[in-house]
Order: sequence, then C-alpha cells, then structure tokens
Amino acid sequence: MEKLSELTGKIMGLPVLASKHGADVDNLIIYVHWLMAALFIGWILYFIVALVKFNKKANPKADYVGIRGHASNYIEAVVAIVEGVLLIGFAVPLWAHAVDNFPKPEEHPLRLKIVAQQFAWNVFYPGPDGELGRQDISLVTPDNPWGFDKSDPKGKDDFTTQDDLHVPVDRPVIITITSKDVIHSFKVIALRVTQDAIPGVPIPLHFTPTKVGVYQINCAQLCGVGHSSMANGRLHVETQDDFNKWVAGKAKAGGGTQSFE
Repeated sequence: MEKLSELTGKIMGLPVLASKHGADVDNLIIYVHWLMAALFIGWILYFIVALVKFNKKANPKADYVGIRGHASNYIEAVVAIVEGVLLIGFAVPLWAHAVDNFPKPEEHPLRLKIVAQQFAWNVFYPGPDGELGRQDISLVTPDNPWGFDKSDPKGKDDFTTQDDLHVPVDRPVIITITSKDVIHSFKVIALRVTQDAIPGVPIPLHFTPTKVGVYQINCAQLCGVGHSSMANGRLHVETQDDFNKWVAGKAKAGGGTQSFE
C-alpha cells in the first residue's frame, strides 16, 4: 500500500516531502484523488450506458416512470461511506494530531517564535540556554520594537533573524506564530505546514523535519502589495551539530541586542 501511495504521489507530481506528519497529508490527498477518479470513471460509464440504452431507437415512446431499481441508492450509500471513512479515519485524526498532540518535554522540542509583518518573517531564537527571554508590549520603544525585557537573564543569549529560519533535522519544532500588522499565513510546502498568523493572537504549530535541505517559506494569505516578497523566507534544515554551531555563532555575535540581518 505504501509503495502504491508513493507511485501515485509521483504520478500526481506531489512536491518533495520533508516532515514526519507530511506522509499522512499526502496519503489523504491521494485517497481523495482515488475516490474522485473512481467517481469520474463511474459517471463516464453511466453516461455511455445512458446514451446507448435510452436513445430514441431503443425507446421510441417516452417512459415517465423512470428508474425502478435501487442500484443508484446503493452506489450513493457506498460513496457516502467512503467519504465518511476519509473524514473520520484520516482527516479528523490528522487534524487532531496537528492541534492536540504536541511534542512532549522529554522529546526536547526546539521552541521558537515568529512574528510576521509586511513583508517579512521575524524569527526569535533562544540562545544556548534553550529558553526565550521575556517580552512585553509595555516595553516597546523605538529602539526596542519587540519589547525585550533586557533585565531577564534568559534573554541575554537570544537573537533574531529575518526571513531566515534554521532548525535541526529529526527533532520536533514548536513555533508560536503571530503577526505585527495584518493576517499572514506561514506555509512551508515541503513540510506540509500551513498556519495563519493573526495580529495579537499567538498560535502554536509543530512539525518534525526529516530531510536536510533548504526550503521556501511562503505567505498563503494575500497581505498587501508586497505579498510576493514574503516568499523570500528560507527554512534551513540542518544536522544537530551544524545547527548548534549556527546558534552559538549567532548568540556570540550579539545575543538579545542583535539586529535583523
């Protein structure tokens, strides 16, 4: 079954897959297309049968009674059952896993924060201590636009980047995402991840990357005249060692006072 799904995915031209949960998303897409293909073929066959069986020569006199059997009812019931299986057996569990089953503390997830704005992705990283420092809107000033609490020792090694997201491979990642201005939508096709970024509403999302590489970050919500420039974001999936070196270098370069790149 797995090989058949992979073959179907290649035929459909599905993009590269680089996340743990992405296979479930692809399978759901493939199963829905199988159902649509079966319905398409079925309707074409029915159309051909109707043309042959109910043409004028075969039925010179109109029949106003119509169908007398229950075959159509049985077919409709089968289609409804299949749709129910797709919804209850695949779509609902997949959604529940995405919104409820977050990585446990013993899995040592990487916790980040992203604030979208017109037209960029601002990424907030904990330094080597693994904990983000405190932020508060009351601390926002012209020289402290993100409201960092500079007295919080946890934030001394924190740093920020713009349009540049780095994560380690095979390690769960939890991102709290929000927006500075309008509604944006964080989307990484290779990870099968999409989440709206809403002003003033911190929303957590999670994923586990499985393939080292560089992937495009898109905004899936029209957010203004510079919407297309939000596709400049890049997600770098690296080995744990390479990620640790990158974090150490960034933290050493300026910690919580680091400006955007």
